[in-house]
Amino acid sequence: MPVTRLADLTDPAQCPCLVVKVGSSLLVGANGLRREWIAALVDEIATCRARGQSVIIVSSGAIALGAARLGLEKGGRGSLADAQAAASVGQIALSGLWAELLERHGHTAAQLLLTLDDLEDRRRYLNATATLGRLLDAGAVPVINENDSVATHEIRFGDNDRLAARVAQAVQASAVLLLSDVDGLFDRDPADPAATLVREVRGVSADIKAMASAESGSGLGSGGMTSKLQAAEIAELAGVALAIVNGTHEAPIARALASDTGTLFLPAPGKRRRDAARKAWLGGRMKLKGALVVDSGAARALQGGSSLLAAGVTAVSGVFARGDPVSIVDAGGTVLAHGLSEYDSGECDRLKGRQSSEHEALLGYAPRSAVVHRNQLVLK
Repeated sequence: MPVTRLADLTDPAQCPCLVVKVGSSLLVGANGLRREWIAALVDEIATCRARGQSVIIVSSGAIALGAARLGLEKGGRGSLADAQAAASVGQIALSGLWAELLERHGHTAAQLLLTLDDLEDRRRYLNATATLGRLLDAGAVPVINENDSVATHEIRFGDNDRLAARVAQAVQASAVLLLSDVDGLFDRDPADPAATLVREVRGVSADIKAMASAESGSGLGSGGMTSKLQAAEIAELAGVALAIVNGTHEAPIARALASDTGTLFLPAPGKRRRDAARKAWLGGRMKLKGALVVDSGAARALQGGSSLLAAGVTAVSGVFARGDPVSIVDAGGTVLAHGLSEYDSGECDRLKGRQSSEHEALLGYAPRSAVVHRNQLVLK
């Protein structure tokens, strides 16, 4: 049975594997690590483990903690060099604390530091998946953070919300729980007295995206509600539920579930499914090499399960090679799908709008059956 309500997140029958993401503002206060709060959260995680659930922790906080110890301005985010230095210092203390507190309950912590490329490159993604699977089988509690000490602006997730969703996808977790500094998604700015908490979302639509604010209330984190909605989209593609609850209270999981306070994102009606592993990985990719613009006929054909043919392509952007990931968009710029291109960008440009019978003369060799084959394509 899949997760259908917040209370299911701690039910091992409904949610055998839970990914818990903890933001910087919850972990690090004005005086450094909030040990008592973290200890109470670990107590809750240990309770989940005692019920029979596997738990993965995605922990922010290294940059904020390291910046405080080094006396860096702007929370360590004044420059890339500051962020990398702060992460190098803060990660030691952060991972050590998680290990210490989990050990009190008899659980072994395992640290994984990941960059965007670790989950975007297919081979490295499979390696990370295998490592996580083995750790869970051995009874360990993986503690994951972005490898900020070496990541650059070009190879960063930029926030741990999306990292948590990608990790959940990799291990086929049942749900992701994002602990935030707000109760969940509101229909407008939460500071507005008329704002209403949105308790359930089935499919992240344009209307839902319009409710989000890109600002983080604390100033310590790098995310905000926009990144959480992006994480929800990644989770949806893999058939994984995602919840946002307020983590500022002690024992936040129990409090949120007991009061049924939070926002639960579920796959849209008719889309509750787990894509094949390769398609789930492809659909969740954030780093694309180019885009193919298609006409209305091709857009309809894609929705019907067809491959993308060159005749339906109207424009090509970016520089990419055969096998690289590209987005497929309509004339208005709406992303319809992600897929792996069967041709490089130059070939796609020559073939766009042309019928299959013309391809051999244009290319000088026997053409492939499609520009993007349906087996290498996932609808958004």
